[in-house]
Amino acid sequence: MKCLVSGGTGFLGRHISERLRQDNHDVTVWGRKLQFEPTSDFEVVVNLAGEPVAQRWNAEVKRRIRDSRVLGTRELVDAISRLPRLPRVLVSASAIGFYGDRGDEILTENSGPGSGFLVETCKAWEAEADRAAQFGIRVIKLRIGFVLGKDGGALAEMLPAFRSFAGGRLGTGTQWMPWIHVDDVAGIFTHVLQNEVSGVWNATSPNPVTNLTFTHELGTAVHRPTMVPVPPFVLKLMFGELAQHMLDSARVIPEAALKAGFRFSYPDLGPALASLV
Repeated sequence: MKCLVSGGTGFLGRHISERLRQDNHDVTVWGRKLQFEPTSDFEVVVNLAGEPVAQRWNAEVKRRIRDSRVLGTRELVDAISRLPRLPRVLVSASAIGFYGDRGDEILTENSGPGSGFLVETCKAWEAEADRAAQFGIRVIKLRIGFVLGKDGGALAEMLPAFRSFAGGRLGTGTQWMPWIHVDDVAGIFTHVLQNEVSGVWNATSPNPVTNLTFTHELGTAVHRPTMVPVPPFVLKLMFGELAQHMLDSARVIPEAALKAGFRFSYPDLGPALASLV
């Protein structure tokens, strides 16, 4: 199939584009600096574009985070609606930020939204993707967790501190972390575009862990102690408003993927980290 990958030059986009090529799909990448002419004959559109969330927040950064997702998806849907031949499928990224801070509650695709900036951003983001359905396009929205990979994502942000003996739990460490190996994210994207599914899928491992467990497993993987916790005030100094969301707890389960028979390559955290570090 001919696939357009919006945001395909980023960490996740590179992995998904490569996986699509491995599955013999014809891939065109649309990055921020690449012009998209709505004249091409694409069967599948993958939407990944968005300002990085992992940075110190202020009003301008929050505006970019929201607009890059909400307005970016709106512009993409408008553009593909003008194609001479409409694509059959839109696979659009979303995020587990949709669920907010939910403690120990088990969250599936049927769980409602939480509250806060990231929640409202995800809701508006998904609503823009849903507009493609009015044109007869099959729409799948993937709420992606903390992606672990060698060359980007959450793990790349954490490794320098852990290798420098400065890794530790965040706050109490009791908050749930819905992680996923980058190979499984790419696998889910290709699975949903090749099978007649629609709606929301959680792109997370079937085995979320607490931050304390994640910290211990990562320390073991890099052969470093993890005795020094990172208190909330330090997170606040480093990341501003984002700090409160770094302590959010979301015990997310990929119920749709499991029911569809998707087979995770890395369902458990230990082997996932071992494959990467």
